[in-house]
Amino acid sequence: MNPEEKIELERTSRNENFIHDVIDADLAEGRCKTVHTRFPPEPNGYIHIGSAKAIYINYEAAKKYGGLFNLRFDDTNPVREDESYVKSIIEDVKWLIGEEPSGGIFYGSDYFAQCYEYAVKLIKDGKAYVCDLSNEQMREYRGSLTLPGQNSPYRGRSIDENLALFERMKNGEFENGGCTLRAKIDMAASNMNLRDPVLYRILKVPHHRQGDKWQIYPMYDFAHTIQDAIEGITHSCCSLEFENHRPLYDWVADNIGLEEHEKPHQYEFARLNMTYTTMSKRYLRILAEKGLVDGWDDPRMPTLAGLRRRGYTPSSILEFVKRAGVAKAYSIVDSALLEFCLREELDKTALRRVAVTEPLLVTIENFPEDKTEYFSLPNNPKVPETGERQLPFTRQIYIERSDFEEIPPPKFHRLKPGGEVRLMGAYIIKYKDVKKDQNGEIIELICTADLETGNGMPADGRKIKGTIHWLSENNCADAKLALYDRLFNVENVSDAFDNLGDDGEFDDYLNKDSLIFAENAKVELSLNQAESGEKFQFVRTGYFCADSKNKGVFNKTVSLKSGYKP
Repeated sequence: MNPEEKIELERTSRNENFIHDVIDADLAEGRCKTVHTRFPPEPNGYIHIGSAKAIYINYEAAKKYGGLFNLRFDDTNPVREDESYVKSIIEDVKWLIGEEPSGGIFYGSDYFAQCYEYAVKLIKDGKAYVCDLSNEQMREYRGSLTLPGQNSPYRGRSIDENLALFERMKNGEFENGGCTLRAKIDMAASNMNLRDPVLYRILKVPHHRQGDKWQIYPMYDFAHTIQDAIEGITHSCCSLEFENHRPLYDWVADNIGLEEHEKPHQYEFARLNMTYTTMSKRYLRILAEKGLVDGWDDPRMPTLAGLRRRGYTPSSILEFVKRAGVAKAYSIVDSALLEFCLREELDKTALRRVAVTEPLLVTIENFPEDKTEYFSLPNNPKVPETGERQLPFTRQIYIERSDFEEIPPPKFHRLKPGGEVRLMGAYIIKYKDVKKDQNGEIIELICTADLETGNGMPADGRKIKGTIHWLSENNCADAKLALYDRLFNVENVSDAFDNLGDDGEFDDYLNKDSLIFAENAKVELSLNQAESGEKFQFVRTGYFCADSKNKGVFNKTVSLKSGYKP
């Protein structure tokens, strides 16, 4: 992150939200009496952490001012849209805000008839025409930022001819790309979006809700304004890339016959950008469809479904968006802030449990073979009311393989030849011997326990620097730990992808160690009953949650500590 981005991150961390300033002014001036917002995703993929910012802005504005919040699907392009995406988006939005959208759930495709009628009105008013230019020809006629465009040779068609042609477009008499309906605005406009933009195109593709009813579909810039007006949206908040589209949004509102009080208004905010993350739905689709990840809900994906499966909570995501700030200036937010928000929450809410990632068998030779002793461990030491649990202790236990070194480095305060270590909540044990297999691999440690140190405190006052976790060999469960890390190995993914071709070959930017499985982990026996999505702190290891797809698999959510300071 460069210095300018760090300054912007610091500035936006003050929780600025200029949208609320806009609403305050609108209410004071009487431009609106109530606040009505919407989140308009296109159902062509799963929504992601960037979408969470848009949801937060619109939902929180409606909530703060006692207004309504709509979920409206922008399903005007049937080519990549699918009902499965619709279902996932509804589930994700409800999960994030914790309730049904107060204004309801709507579909842009339900307004196709109104869009068609408004298009007919524009034709009758001489403000739209059917154009036979191909896409390539339209680009040539459009001009450039320094050169004005040229009028289409079909711009002068009569109103009757345009009405007849548009009716034929609707009836499916032309092939895809045969013609379009364009607004008649100004081919010399400095804003390229006003150079006779396309309002309707021919797409002979079945729609996920409308079936084969329509052969033509409105462009988003045309339908957007109409949908907002129909639903009574007062503040149409969208990301900054739509800023140059606002003049067209207003042109549509001004020319389809709306009364002044019926006209919605568009406001733009900077989209959410995060380090080591891509928000491009195109690239996320490539990842999912090429099998580079385990689908759209892979815990490494920035989709809300992936974050939920990873163990993120709605409150931690909303807190992250709030701390990142709502502003108009571009910024890239440190992904460690998101981790910090979750860690801060789980520290207070997650139950503590023991998991041994790479088990190493330890035999306590002076502990009776037929004895089981129980030690009390807190469920969450920061929340006393969560109580304690009893952890069984037997002659043979498991410890982490990394907690023993036969040839230890300097300042190694765990188990080593001649050394002692405290077992968390239990005895102090001392190394005696080691057993190895025929390949020289350590398979077992022989130790003795100071049986007078049931509380971990030696009677002679000697200092034991190391404390390690453990599990009874015959009182634990098998588990698989999914140790997730960042999916990408570059901080600014967007810049790295600038030179990618359409194929999206970005394998070089993928972190090859983004997922490592601890296949033979051991966990407390009670975790056999863990419910899908249930979250725990595995002591000394990290925060984990029970995977929603695979029983006995626990996904690492975040580590226990971070150098991040908000």
